[in-house]
Amino acid sequence: MIENGDRYVPIKPICEALGIDVEGQRKKIKEDPILSSTSELRSVVGTHGKERPMTCLPHMFIFGWLFTINPKNIKEEAQAAVTQYKIECYKALYQHFTDQSAFLEEKQERLEKKMDELDQIRDDFKSAKDKLNKARKELNNIKEVTFDKWRVERAKSWQTSMDF
Repeated sequence: MIENGDRYVPIKPICEALGIDVEGQRKKIKEDPILSSTSELRSVVGTHGKERPMTCLPHMFIFGWLFTINPKNIKEEAQAAVTQYKIECYKALYQHFTDQSAFLEEKQERLEKKMDELDQIRDDFKSAKDKLNKARKELNNIKEVTFDKWRVERAKSWQTSMDF
C-alpha cells in the first residue's frame, strides 16, 4: 500500500505465509524501539475483500524485521528460504561495513606505489639534469677552444707521448 508517496507493508500476510504468530510479531515490533516508532495501524483490504486495520511497516523496515525472525519458528517449507535470506543479510551488512576499510586500504596502497614511482622519476630527472649540465659545460669548453689553444694542446700531447 502506498500512501503520501510512502510504501507500507502489512505484516499479517507475511506472518501467515511463514506460519508464525501475528500477535507475537506485533508484540515484538511494539517492543523494538525502532520498529515501534515506524509501525502504523493501516486500513488494508484483506483476503476476503474487506478492509481491516493491520499493523504495517514502511517498506524499508520490512527487511530488518524479517531478519529478526528465527527460521526455527516458521513453517518447515519456508525455513530454507528464510535461512538463506538471513545469510544474504549478514553478507550485505558485512560488505557495507567493510567496503569502506577495503577502499581505504586499496587507496593507501595505490598512493604509496605512486609516491614511490614519483620519487624514482624525480631521482631520474635529477640525474638527467646533472648529465645535461655536464654536457653543456663540456660543449661550452669545446666552443671556447681557439685554433691557437688547439695547437698548444696538440703539441703538449705530442711531447707527452714522446717521453719514455
